[in-house]
Amino acid sequence: MILMRAAFLLTLGCLTSIVTVARPVSYTGGWTVIEESDRQSSSVLVHYTPAHQWSVGPRVELNRDDDFALYSVQPTWLAKRWFGADYQGNLYFFGGAGIASGTNGNLRDDRFAAYGGVMADWETRSLFASYRARYLGASHFGEQFMQAARIGFAPYEGDTGDLHTWLMLEIDHRPSDPNSVAATPLMRFFMGPLLVEAGYNLTVNQPLFNFTYRF
Repeated sequence: MILMRAAFLLTLGCLTSIVTVARPVSYTGGWTVIEESDRQSSSVLVHYTPAHQWSVGPRVELNRDDDFALYSVQPTWLAKRWFGADYQGNLYFFGGAGIASGTNGNLRDDRFAAYGGVMADWETRSLFASYRARYLGASHFGEQFMQAARIGFAPYEGDTGDLHTWLMLEIDHRPSDPNSVAATPLMRFFMGPLLVEAGYNLTVNQPLFNFTYRF
């Protein structure tokens, strides 16, 4: 267990030193690094896509509110993709299983933890909408449920290879949090294999920063 935890922490440390399009399943044979943060946790996922419909990789999540870390392996399945003349939509299911371990003086024993969820998005060259939800069960570290929806638009339509910019608003719901509903305006930028998001949660006065990089 100590070796497993050390390996995951080393991976996290290396990845967070990298200067890094947000899709949980890439092209066949591709690797992707995804860093995400929200008002409750921060995480890093490194996934490989062996086939066009699914990906798998290690994930490290630090839960700041409940003082525990989750070391897991996460597979993601692209269940459906829709194409239209000027739009694309995607439906994903994901899950994960691993070990939850106390941090910041939390001395509770390590326990098995598992989670599952759904993600969906729809976009044109100028409009965007998405939804995601997840349930996590982590034994005596607690249970968590969250859901979040986004809407956004692009102030201009860029060509392939250009810098693309999106203005978005995310509303998230966490029933167990005193502030159960929160709003986060953010900006998304992507160019080639790099995507960066920066925003600010107006409800809990907390910044947001995410990045994705594809190899």
